[in-house]
Amino acid sequence: MKVLAVCGFGVGSSMILKMSLDKAFKKLNQNVEVENTDITAARGERCDAIFTSEELYQELKDSASAPVYTVKKYMDLEEVEEAAKLFLKEKDSQS
Repeated sequence: MKVLAVCGFGVGSSMILKMSLDKAFKKLNQNVEVENTDITAARGERCDAIFTSEELYQELKDSASAPVYTVKKYMDLEEVEEAAKLFLKEKDSQS
């Protein structure tokens, strides 16, 4: 599986979110490739899910090909893990 951590420019906050997602998926024993990127690239990238801020959610939800999940505090591992669990639950229910 591949997921994206997205911010406006793809270098600052998305890197923090990527590191938190890596930790969350590892804790959940999931082999997930996490990449950080900017909002423009995310629209055309093939992936299983996108994780981003509430502010960027509105811009991505209608233009991205993958489901979009929001995270308020990128360094809050519990919140990031809950978003990861929601993604995994929804992915399993589609299978």
